[in-house]
Formats: sequence, C-alpha cells, structure tokens
Amino acid sequence: MAEEQRCEASEGHRLCANNCGFFGSPATLDLCSKCYRDHRLKEEQASSAKVAVEKSLAGSSPMFASSPSLVIPSASAVARTPVALVTDAAAPMVGPSQPTNRCSTCRKRVGLTGFKCRCGITFCTSHRYPEQHGCTFDFKSVGREAIAKANPIVKAEKLEDKI
Repeated sequence: MAEEQRCEASEGHRLCANNCGFFGSPATLDLCSKCYRDHRLKEEQASSAKVAVEKSLAGSSPMFASSPSLVIPSASAVARTPVALVTDAAAPMVGPSQPTNRCSTCRKRVGLTGFKCRCGITFCTSHRYPEQHGCTFDFKSVGREAIAKANPIVKAEKLEDKI
C-alpha cells in the first residue's frame, strides 16, 4: 500500500476514481479513459432526456407550465383539448396490427403454428393451401414478374458482314 502511494506521488499517476485498476488523470476527473467515456455517455443521455421532457411539456399543450410545479388546468383548457386525442390514447390498439391466432375459414385456434398465406390471412393446417381456402392472390402474375426480373431480355446489335 505504501509503495502505491509513493508511486502516485512521485510519478503524478493516480488510480482511477472508480477503482477499476487503471490510471486516471485530472483532465478526466481522475477516471481512466473507459470510465470517463461511460461517465460522459451517462451525462449526455441524462441531458438529452431532460431536453426531450422539457420540449414535450412545453410544446404539448397549454395545460402545463414551464416551471417544474404542476398547474391544475382550467375548465377552458380542458374544453379546448381535442376529444380525438383523449379517446385515441385511452383506446387499445385493435385492428390489423394485431396478429390473429384463429383460422380465417374454420375459426380454429392456431396459436404459433398458424400459416400465413400470401393473401395476408392466417389459416390452420387444413386450410393452408390456396385451393382449400379460396385464395384471391394472383400467383401467376407474381411468378411472371419474378421471372422477368430474374431474366432480363438481352438483345445485342446485329453484326454487319464485311466481306
């Protein structure tokens, strides 16, 4: 222990303030380079989060004041709040974004083993084939387009005979 203190005093090196075992310097707040980088990242994330919260509070509505204390909105401010915003925030997401876990033809539960057809509908193992569920997807035109894309027409200019 005494040897470490003599080394620190004589050479000007100090161990990292986080006690990671590496040397730090006064320019990096007595932290090693790795600990200093981590410290800076945490500071930047905290400042960006603080700015984002301030922007959202300042720009969202006149209900909140710019001071940290909470202001109770007046009746006129509540009346001016659009109804669509209130109902959209409270309503759960129901619609095409949620995956269905039932067969579209027989309504059988498929869970994780459901087959999604190219028409975009989920089916069970019995109705997974296009012929069995009356698929409206045009496989022929998609196949033709894929073949045309994969095999472009190459037409060279005709060579003239020089005799």
